Amino acid sequence: MRHGDKINNLGRKKAHREALLANLASQLITHKRIVTTLAKAKALRTYVEPLITKTKKSDDKETIMHQHRVVFSYLQDKAAVKELFTVVGPKIASRPGGYTRILKLGIRPGDNAEKAMIELVDFNEIYGKSAAQAAEPAKKTRRSRAPKKAEAAPAVEAAVAETPATEETPSTDKAAE
Repeated sequence: MRHGDKINNLGRKKAHREALLANLASQLITHKRIVTTLAKAKALRTYVEPLITKTKKSDDKETIMHQHRVVFSYLQDKAAVKELFTVVGPKIASRPGGYTRILKLGIRPGDNAEKAMIELVDFNEIYGKSAAQAAEPAKKTRRSRAPKKAEAAPAVEAAVAETPATEETPSTDKAAE
């Protein structure tokens, strides 16, 4: 039974699995998105998100160097570590988590494996904040809207003061006819 066994072994021994995830993580950091199988993408998400969290800036220089060494022990790739701390880190500094997105791409014809694209969220221009800021303003509706409460109060008082008192309109009671 596999009670409490939350890790997906991906059909590999520990050393092979760690090497695979380190290579996938360094490629994800370098290229900002990669296409792989869905199982590997889900395993990679749990592997790389804590590493990205370690890039958040602190004031102490020793702490920063320590985080570089910790991340390097996982990735074993100097270029990926440098990219992570210089490019990715500052861009995700304000994000509280959820640095990656997994998009399903269908199946691979050869072996029927589910393919997925895993990408860094802040580096996608389609879904990112830059696309939202560049979007056109919302179109106006044809209906007229009531003025806001702050503007409505003086306008209503002025309108009431200008209009004369109207006579009562005759009721349309059937008994009156």
